[in-house]
Amino acid sequence: MSSELLVDVSAGIAVLTLNRPAQQNAVTPAMAAELSAALQRCDVEDAIRAVVITGTAPAFCAGADLSSRVGDVSATIDPPPWRVRKPVIAAVNGHAVGIGLALALQCDLRYVARDAVYGLNQVRRGVLADGYTHWTVPRLAGMANAADIMLTGRTFDGDEAKAMGLANDCLPAGEVLPTALAIAHDIANGAAPLPVALSKRLLWEGLGMNPTMVGQLETDLNDHVTKSIDGGEAMAAFRDRRQPNWTGSISQEWPAWDNHGDQERPSLD
Repeated sequence: MSSELLVDVSAGIAVLTLNRPAQQNAVTPAMAAELSAALQRCDVEDAIRAVVITGTAPAFCAGADLSSRVGDVSATIDPPPWRVRKPVIAAVNGHAVGIGLALALQCDLRYVARDAVYGLNQVRRGVLADGYTHWTVPRLAGMANAADIMLTGRTFDGDEAKAMGLANDCLPAGEVLPTALAIAHDIANGAAPLPVALSKRLLWEGLGMNPTMVGQLETDLNDHVTKSIDGGEAMAAFRDRRQPNWTGSISQEWPAWDNHGDQERPSLD
């Protein structure tokens, strides 16, 4: 990895840090490619239990870097954080606009700095907000709030972000990363990886399903995880009155469940 993205993996947590502080971590094509590669690694490596995305202070990400005009910068990261089979937490420790905010909204949990500036201001630059924002924002904040911030391109602070539902919590900037790391460690040390991964996927995709389908998938997926390595460990730990030692493998025990475009959802293994 180049210095534009710092990657640190320790104790089951991958911390991905956007690292162009002089440019407020504005995204370049190289940074986008490196972030995609890092997220792909996080998806497939079982040793990584949770992911935190943050920026080198004082900003999280001020959007796309348009100064160099070298290549097109898109807010579409591949895989997007919501497709990674580990919880991805955005530690938004400073300003996040345009691509920067879109990236945070693709994460599962978002902790934001109170005094920072946020916005999807692309309409004021003659283009549309991208990075799945027309999908994420209405789901997180509701249609009225989505229309407000996306049709005007106005900015707002951390308190308003939380009030709209775009953030799980609003904190002083210095507390954002420690809070995100504490949540990541709690997940990594306490929750079984496979059920967490499947629950994450069902949360993101369930909004497009009817209740009957969601209920059936919950039943089928629970049947799948009870037969997994950690399903047996959960019962043993309960019987022995001890904390479980999770050793299951998401990469090896993942069911044939992913939805591919408009095709029929495959049945579980």
